[in-house]
Amino acid sequence: MTPGQGDEQRVRWIVRLGALVIRALASTWRYRVVNAEAVASQRAQGKPIILALWHGQMLVPLWHHRDQDIGILISEHRDGEIIAQIAESLRLHTVRGSTSRGGGRALIGLVRALSEGHDVAITPDGPRGPAGSFAPGALVAAQRSGAPIIAIGVHAPRAWRLQSWDRFVIPKPFSRVHIAYSDPAYVEAATPREAAGEAPRFQQLMNDAVARAEG
Repeated sequence: MTPGQGDEQRVRWIVRLGALVIRALASTWRYRVVNAEAVASQRAQGKPIILALWHGQMLVPLWHHRDQDIGILISEHRDGEIIAQIAESLRLHTVRGSTSRGGGRALIGLVRALSEGHDVAITPDGPRGPAGSFAPGALVAAQRSGAPIIAIGVHAPRAWRLQSWDRFVIPKPFSRVHIAYSDPAYVEAATPREAAGEAPRFQQLMNDAVARAEG
């Protein structure tokens, strides 16, 4: 076995184990959901949406929205490959790249998915932070596509928090998790460059969604 084949085999095992653990753990969670109609109303009208969620809180909403034909932006670094394969095992489809590094291709993929009627999920503080800081990539995708952004806040009172840059949250078995959605918000800028200037407004949208989840 070559070193490359060994790495691929390790990744496969990590993906299988990770998917198994997530399914076993997440199937025990109980939900409190606030403003779910924000998503339902857009879908009832056949309008694709951009779901914005903090990187450290992604596990809960991605599981909650599994099997819903959502595209998720995942970085191309090695950890991203593992996350991408686990996401695909949950029947999410992936767009590879970063809105900050190699962003052009990633943005094209996001806008294409939206134009085809797919919802997409973006972590606006990913892939490397700073945590809780709204980078402009999601805003550019929203400006180009005309799709609204719905912020997702998550609160898990009983959870493990990893010692990673994003303090990644893993709710404990049989715990209650809280998910809050903002109302749909549109980027008003006329150009992608101007869209970046709206980051403070969407930063507040994210903060408010988290506060509603915690309330």
